[in-house]
Amino acid sequence: MPGIWTNTGDGWEVGKPQRFQDEATLHRLIHENPHILPLAGSPRLVVLGSEVQLGNGYADILAVEPSGRPAIIEVKLASNSEARRAIVAQVIAYAAFLRGLSIEGLEQGPLGRHLANSGYESILDAVKAQDQDGVVNAGAFTNDLQGYLNQGNFRLVLALDDISEELERIVAYLDAITVQALTIDLITLQVYEVNGAQVALPQRIALDPVAPSLAVPVGSITAKTSPPKPVRTDGSLAFRASIENAPAEAQGVFEELIAWAEKVGALPNVRLFSTSGPVQTTLKPAIKPDDVGLVTIYNYNLRPFCGFSKTVFDRLAPESIEAVERAISPDKIGQGNWTPNITPELIEALTAAYREAAGA
Repeated sequence: MPGIWTNTGDGWEVGKPQRFQDEATLHRLIHENPHILPLAGSPRLVVLGSEVQLGNGYADILAVEPSGRPAIIEVKLASNSEARRAIVAQVIAYAAFLRGLSIEGLEQGPLGRHLANSGYESILDAVKAQDQDGVVNAGAFTNDLQGYLNQGNFRLVLALDDISEELERIVAYLDAITVQALTIDLITLQVYEVNGAQVALPQRIALDPVAPSLAVPVGSITAKTSPPKPVRTDGSLAFRASIENAPAEAQGVFEELIAWAEKVGALPNVRLFSTSGPVQTTLKPAIKPDDVGLVTIYNYNLRPFCGFSKTVFDRLAPESIEAVERAISPDKIGQGNWTPNITPELIEALTAAYREAAGA
């Protein structure tokens, strides 16, 4: 039986956890101490906001991993009728809403007031502020965050004070059939009083798709791991290797984009690199010293796309925005954010934008 056991001289007895005063108390505990959650792969979450509106509902907590992978956390007390089935429907609905959003759309929409209230201008700012080890690379993080959003590849966390067998069976089933797209963490969190001090006991449930399982204490090895970290290399070789199996009609567009990227990558203050992430491979001409790009080239299911960063355009190439938006009309930079329509007009406008940004 999991729990805190004490011996007062008459033998060992399992302690009774304290009751949370209300759901808000458990919510606040997790919001203020996200590191307390024993998640698969042990990522360190950065909380971006609480009660974040995603579609028609409000996600209890929206966070992100240093890898760029978003995490949606739902908090419930077992006494809440929604703790049996509705919690699953809620978290999936939030994930469905997030899927396909651009970073700018997320920052300016659902997360706008939350980032502003915390004093951050962007998700990257929030992550870098809590990057104690200095491991977050701005360019790679932005690439992979957008990739996770495009694919709907998220971490879903269900945190409760206790769970039912019914909820465990439902989550185990989802975990088994979505292994490539989602990581689902089912967490119990209980608090005990020991010698006048509060002791938290968080446990991750080891999910079995067939039979109910036992809780796995903090630090135990779990079968599911975090997605592999993205690999970043200079130049276009890694990106070129990723398109070998692309259909003939896409190969020509890919080659045109690679040739363009190599050309602007040779400009002063521009560096070209490929990022092979868990979701997709990208190619980016990045402006030094921050390694931020006006444009990222995506190999998305062996199809070429260009993605645009509105914040970088606004800061480094504002006078080129009109020409680029004319080339991608009726889309706007930061609205739609991706285009598969690679035209000579767009290539010419992007070349001018990089010259402006690089001071060439």
